[in-house]
Amino acid sequence: MLIYGTNPIKEALNADRKIFEMFHVEKTHPDLVALAKKKDVKISLLSKDAMMKKFGPNHQSIAANVEDYAFVPLQEALEKPDKKLFVMLDGVEDPHNLGAVIRNVEALGASGIIIPKHRTATITPTVVKVSSGAVEYVDIIQVPNLHQAILKLKEANVWVVGTALDTDDTLDDIYVDLDLCMVFGSEGKGLSQLVKKHCDYLVKIPMQGQLNSLNISVSTGVALYDIMKRRRG
Repeated sequence: MLIYGTNPIKEALNADRKIFEMFHVEKTHPDLVALAKKKDVKISLLSKDAMMKKFGPNHQSIAANVEDYAFVPLQEALEKPDKKLFVMLDGVEDPHNLGAVIRNVEALGASGIIIPKHRTATITPTVVKVSSGAVEYVDIIQVPNLHQAILKLKEANVWVVGTALDTDDTLDDIYVDLDLCMVFGSEGKGLSQLVKKHCDYLVKIPMQGQLNSLNISVSTGVALYDIMKRRRG
């Protein structure tokens, strides 16, 4: 996979991801070039025009060809010892949204992100870039379908909490000292009916303004921060 941008390359190097080749514009990123040399990464110089043609306008003068990002099996994620707080995305197709949510999951210490195999954004160079390299440190769990994943979560005593507008319960009503999976639907459509039906609870984020919805990356950030803060408190 080709990835680009300062933070994604930095985190790929720090996380010891296998890098087949790194590309950069001459006299840029000397610290990352030195680190790549230390790790015996093949380094190629490209002109600004060549970088633009190969990686588009947001490359920040550095890119790399890296091994693909592997998905973590759900069962493996469930067997980890820490208290669980998963994020499940239902029908989120915008790679910018997925990248931003991955960044939230990493920053706020959640357990991982669960996405379906079909009709959703997956790990692409854009997702890696928007995540600022957080993709290196987050368990990304791809499942055949969300319904079966929800059933497996429940079997493992993980409570599944969907976010929706048509409910009177709010984030404040969540009992946070349980293993949890927060489910977020796509902007505009929300949760699919089947996923919504199998959630243990439905909650909404209480808002004071005139708008009744938030961008999904903002919603996940608010929800994760609230839960993690109450767990620590």
